[in-house]
Amino acid sequence: MFRSRIIIIGFAGFLLSACQSTHFALDRLMIQQVEKRPNAENNVSLYCAGAKSCEFSRIDQIEIVNDQSKRVNPNAIRKGYVHLTGEARDQSNLYLTIPAKQHEVVVHFYPISNKHAEVFHFIHQFKPNKRYQLTMYRKQSKKAGSLLSVSPPAPLCVDVHEVNKLVRRFCRPHDAATGVSEFVEEKI
Repeated sequence: MFRSRIIIIGFAGFLLSACQSTHFALDRLMIQQVEKRPNAENNVSLYCAGAKSCEFSRIDQIEIVNDQSKRVNPNAIRKGYVHLTGEARDQSNLYLTIPAKQHEVVVHFYPISNKHAEVFHFIHQFKPNKRYQLTMYRKQSKKAGSLLSVSPPAPLCVDVHEVNKLVRRFCRPHDAATGVSEFVEEKI
């Protein structure tokens, strides 16, 4: 009786993981079909990196990766926005090609594990034929002081690079009172 339950639970887990990888395999096939079409001129490429993983949630009002199902939106694929980087095995190996203009971009960064996302929103005027990279990291400081004054976590930052040039930086300092804070743009 106990052994049969373990087998059933194991089989159910296998089926669930198979469904998730099957869904992304279908998304990957759709993306590969669309990638065969020529890109429009004056587009920009947008990448994310620096965390355990990251995924583009939304560009303006167009959903890219669904927050719950983690599926890539077929409309974003059909528009030619979504592309694969090399051997893409999951959504963190996607990059976007979007028209050069002002966009609101929403990215989910997973700095520690895929269970907790840091959501980053920003609006930017993208220039034609440029490559942009969003990189998340912890800003290390070398301040001295008491254990209490140096114990809060280092601020979480996102750098926006245009080609190889840093053009914008956003940091979110830790607020000890609330435990929550927002990304604020810093001068470069």
